[in-house]
Amino acid sequence: MSIVVTGATGNLGRHVVEQLLEKVPADQVTAVVRTPEKAADLAARGVRIAVADYNAPETFDGLFAAGDKVLLISGSEVGGARVAQHRTVIEAAKTAGVALLAYTSAPGSLTAALADDHRATEEALLASGVPYVLLRNGWYHENYTENLAPVLEHGAVTHAAGDGRVSSAARADYAAAAVAVLTGEGHENTTYELGGDVAWSFGEYAAELSRQTGREIAENPVSAETLTGILAGAGVPEPFAAILAGVDTSIAKGELVIDSGDLSRLAGRPTTPLADAIAAVLKG
Repeated sequence: MSIVVTGATGNLGRHVVEQLLEKVPADQVTAVVRTPEKAADLAARGVRIAVADYNAPETFDGLFAAGDKVLLISGSEVGGARVAQHRTVIEAAKTAGVALLAYTSAPGSLTAALADDHRATEEALLASGVPYVLLRNGWYHENYTENLAPVLEHGAVTHAAGDGRVSSAARADYAAAAVAVLTGEGHENTTYELGGDVAWSFGEYAAELSRQTGREIAENPVSAETLTGILAGAGVPEPFAAILAGVDTSIAKGELVIDSGDLSRLAGRPTTPLADAIAAVLKG
């Protein structure tokens, strides 16, 4: 039996593998990667490395074994191709007879276009008959803290979320929930709505940035159309810029407030405060 993590060298995948290694022997962990060189450090620690590509279904042939627990980390290509990629993994898991397939999805409350691929993947997973866990991850702190440069350069938090609030958490928090599911028992055929313990508004985010930088960081609310134009002007492909602006529209509607408590319960600790995530980035 192995615990298999797809996308293992990605931002979330690395957190998951690192936390797994704190709980189980390395030879029980399989990291699925496209580029083995990026996983050389994991291989040196005794992690099994499997090379496979979501876009090449044949690379998943025989990769899983009966009894494996698998974490399918959603692909990064937003659009119809992503659902087909996920189906490749689901079919391979079904053929192998895995014990559990956990999928990193989106909150059930999210109606933005970003959620469409996740809903289609959930449908495919449930239809497969494979024992599943839906890890409906909310927004990550890092979606904001890893893009502070333009905010600090212009002295403004520009958004189209109105007075909406976000229950974000750190990637490490979501990874801890995934590890709890992969190493625990009794999670089969369960859906978890995951989000941070404390929801915040963009005005509060700007105020926290001001406090920590000692500079005046303004809140700059705009329309979704304006935000799409700003993002496109900064080099974001326009279709994706529109999807990101659509998320802000969902935030304005309250769709990214997750108050289930599932994340801190699974992680076994409170979620990381946004202020801590900001401080970590500012310290460099």
